[in-house]
Amino acid sequence: MRSKIIIGIVLILCVVLTWLFSQLYQELLLAYEQSDTLIYSEYSWCFRLMLNLAGYATILVPGFLLYKYLDKTNYFDKITNKTWVSRALSACFAETGERLPDAAKPPKSDDGHEGFELLFCFTGLMAAYLVWGLLQEKIMTQNYVMADGSLVRFNDSQLLVFINRLLAFGIALVRLLCAGQPVLVAPLYKFSYCSLTNIISAWCQYEALKFVSFPTQVLSKSCKVIPVMLMGKLISRNKYEPYEYATAALISLGMVLFMFGSHDDYAVSAATTGSGLALLALYMACDSFTSSWQAALFARHSPRPLQMLAAVNLCSLALTAAALPRLHTPRARTRLRLLQHPVFVSDCLLLSLSSAVGQMLIYRTIARFGAVVFTIIMTLRQAVSILVSCAVYGHAVSAGGACGVLLVFAAVLLRLYCRGRRARRLARAQRPAAQRPPAQAV
Repeated sequence: MRSKIIIGIVLILCVVLTWLFSQLYQELLLAYEQSDTLIYSEYSWCFRLMLNLAGYATILVPGFLLYKYLDKTNYFDKITNKTWVSRALSACFAETGERLPDAAKPPKSDDGHEGFELLFCFTGLMAAYLVWGLLQEKIMTQNYVMADGSLVRFNDSQLLVFINRLLAFGIALVRLLCAGQPVLVAPLYKFSYCSLTNIISAWCQYEALKFVSFPTQVLSKSCKVIPVMLMGKLISRNKYEPYEYATAALISLGMVLFMFGSHDDYAVSAATTGSGLALLALYMACDSFTSSWQAALFARHSPRPLQMLAAVNLCSLALTAAALPRLHTPRARTRLRLLQHPVFVSDCLLLSLSSAVGQMLIYRTIARFGAVVFTIIMTLRQAVSILVSCAVYGHAVSAGGACGVLLVFAAVLLRLYCRGRRARRLARAQRPAAQRPPAQAV
């Protein structure tokens, strides 16, 4: 009884601390919105990013303190009677040490339907991310005409991240419940690390469109090879072949040629270009950590892809909800005004739906056909996205920029060729001696 009273007091203190942090965050947000100097500064995104981090801290700091208390007192070792409080705390913080049984892993489909499924995944990924990319650029860069004739531009990247994560979590949760699978197979706090970097990278991705063109943003994703390799060495101690380093350098060189060889209106101001580059660099760093940390979670706890999707998006929902402004603030009133615009609402819903469907198809493609086939599909998707964006929104690409584009995609294809060749060589080396072709007589 005494332990229940103590944990109850601790939980109440955490709730109070969360409320205090939330009040402080809202005051900081209100002060920012009332300062024209900060709002209209060319580097206003820095202040918005710091405000976002303050909003995330309202959840992360009390959660961290609660985790340290439970760990120091060995709370889970002392539990005798399971209550809803202890179950909730166990789901969030307890180390179970269990792995997903093989029977729960996704079964392989019939080889007779492999070609049809590959076509389905390819078409679905192309369509979902083509729609997602075009709507992303439209929402962040175009004006919406209101009923009174005024023009309003959407500028709340945080809300867009929240809507995307909400729909993705809902779809993953429904599918897991329908399949009778558990939602969590590892402590929820372990997913909070990649969730935090995931929403920061998503915010930077949307925010960068205010400073750089969509083709520039798409091509910057091709430069994620180097950050991913560095994160892989740091987190999982991965080793890489020489061709991987060479192709990574070629991809980066192609990106530089495109960035400085393209005559885009976004590149007129040096400060604007610096803001765009900084946002893209932060995006790549956070996104690289996200994928590397998720790979480590897959290796340690073997979750299903949908379980990973549900857990990460559940954490993202809590963090982004904490960073949303109150309804009575000027920023929120503009957001509510846009939510009355039917075209804007349909754009947001379609963007979120295409993002959620794209994530599901990504996991399905990797599970069935491997990362190489998936990378080829996404490379083709990036090429099509750039061409469509240039045609629809009129982005100009110079001859130097075009050479950069070609170099990027040539390096990616070279990387895929070298990886496939190495995989075939390893497969031949591991083949039993009886199955190897006889050596030619000299």
